[in-house]
Amino acid sequence: MKKILLLLLVACTLSARAIDPDPSQKLIAKGEKITKAGGGYIFTEGPSVAPDGRVFFTDQPNDKIEVWSEGGSITTFMQGCERSNGTYFNKKGELVACADLHNRLVAFSMEKQPRILAASFNGTHLNGPNDLWIAPNGGIYFSDPYYFREYWENGHKELQDRRGVYYLSPEGKVTRVIGDYKQPNGLIGTPDGKVLYVSDINDRKIWKYTLNKDGSLGSKTLFAPEGSDGMTIDNKGNVYLTNKSISVYSTKGEHLGRIEVPEQPSNITFGGKKRDILFITARTSVYTLRMNVRGK
Repeated sequence: MKKILLLLLVACTLSARAIDPDPSQKLIAKGEKITKAGGGYIFTEGPSVAPDGRVFFTDQPNDKIEVWSEGGSITTFMQGCERSNGTYFNKKGELVACADLHNRLVAFSMEKQPRILAASFNGTHLNGPNDLWIAPNGGIYFSDPYYFREYWENGHKELQDRRGVYYLSPEGKVTRVIGDYKQPNGLIGTPDGKVLYVSDINDRKIWKYTLNKDGSLGSKTLFAPEGSDGMTIDNKGNVYLTNKSISVYSTKGEHLGRIEVPEQPSNITFGGKKRDILFITARTSVYTLRMNVRGK
């Protein structure tokens, strides 16, 4: 009996340390392991993939945007990026960032020129945009929680009733689409623009919404019973969450397993020319893992 209990304990430990994917998908490339791609940061966040496969990510407390290339090099894109957090590339090739120094969405050109996209809602400032996703039509969904920043000017107050998620239409109109979360955070949509996943990180829930053509949200269903800081999707439709580890769910909400990272992950995307490299921001470092699936 003791031997059986010991074997069960070992099996549980192994399943907690490595991903146990759907056998038909085999998410991680054979023989591949988590690799540290860079370190020495304060808090890495907001990775997004450029058209050429490079990954831009932020070191938010250091007010920097860094760039990882598939060959392994990491260079600084810009210093002084309005304390950017989450990022995403738009169709113009601009890096759209949740920049909470002045509580706004900003689009940075590759020449490092900023363009303000949104800074208020109904005449009042935003709490501090955190994460975003750009829909195929160019509309932007972004979360606006409240995380106090010491660098804010005096007078910045939390909008208690507006810890929400907003939609910036292609025409430039800001609409609040979610206003009942404890703390909205990570979000990601499907490449076809039909579904949006949103994390209520303090309530430890991921919600799934259908998207209407006008940018409003349709039906709402509980997708996963855990929160997430950042999120991404692969070409199989699997959703990757970041909390204590990377948690992977199928499109049906089935938990496929976890990927353990040496440091607690904050955000995630697929990079590289083939989009087959899982790129992970995790506190003071960034990590990569080659996959059998790809990002979209």
